[in-house]
Amino acid sequence: MKRILITGANKGIGLATVKKLLDSYSDTYVLLGSRDLTRGKQALENLLKGDPEFKDRVYLVQIDVEQDDSVKLAADEVAENFGKTPGTLYGIINNAGIGNSVEGLEKILQVNTYGPKRVCDAFIPLLDASHGRIVNVTSASGPMYLSGINDEIKKLLTNPGITWTEIQDYMDKCVDANSKNNISSDHGSSTGSAYGLSKACTNAYTIFLAGQYPDLTVNACTPGFIETDLTRPMAVAGGKTPAEMGMKSPEEGASASVFLLMGNPEGSGHYYGSDCLRSPIDRYRSPGDPPYTGD
Repeated sequence: MKRILITGANKGIGLATVKKLLDSYSDTYVLLGSRDLTRGKQALENLLKGDPEFKDRVYLVQIDVEQDDSVKLAADEVAENFGKTPGTLYGIINNAGIGNSVEGLEKILQVNTYGPKRVCDAFIPLLDASHGRIVNVTSASGPMYLSGINDEIKKLLTNPGITWTEIQDYMDKCVDANSKNNISSDHGSSTGSAYGLSKACTNAYTIFLAGQYPDLTVNACTPGFIETDLTRPMAVAGGKTPAEMGMKSPEEGASASVFLLMGNPEGSGHYYGSDCLRSPIDRYRSPGDPPYTGD
């Protein structure tokens, strides 16, 4: 049985990913991660109403990826209930995330970039050491951010040998610049959005993590332009329906994550589009375009 932890799994793309794995792969057991326990219980209840047979293949885990203590408690709970040795888990999908926040850039980075690192630090000891997989759900906003940034930063965040210290130093500089210049939370640095910055840094973390754990398969992906709580306000602001804005369903948004977890992706440390094809990390590739074939 392949046990898989999915964060932010009580709604949207995360919950759709849970359903897709349970529906399509009978050898999966999903740890449904939710920051809010009540909402997690409701999601689990609704899931089991749809298919009661899932009850022996899903387990609710409370986990707030922004909080060190919450992530540690979640890892301890999983170890206590399922085992404390490598192989307890087959995979991790770091799905939890937020958009541009009124609480500022630091909040966004704590959830979207530091969050996956907290989860990986805590749960990698439980992963299958030779076949384990990690999927970081990022966004096309990451490559779009890099396409508008200066060459020095672009080179840094796409460097195959990048270190976590370098990623962290860059994020610290952006937070400091925002604070000193009173820049709104919509901006991550001199150009580009805070959300795009966080996703570009998580893509860079994916490169770093793949280098640190060469026996694991570690990749990132964009789910696509999906109708979720994060994107729905865009449609409202534009006076259009989500469909008119070109948004797809959460079920469609689960495809790339499931492919990277259960399929045969090319290598490790790469970024994939919503069409499950490899994409460049520093510029946008439209779904349906030829796959990226660079280093």
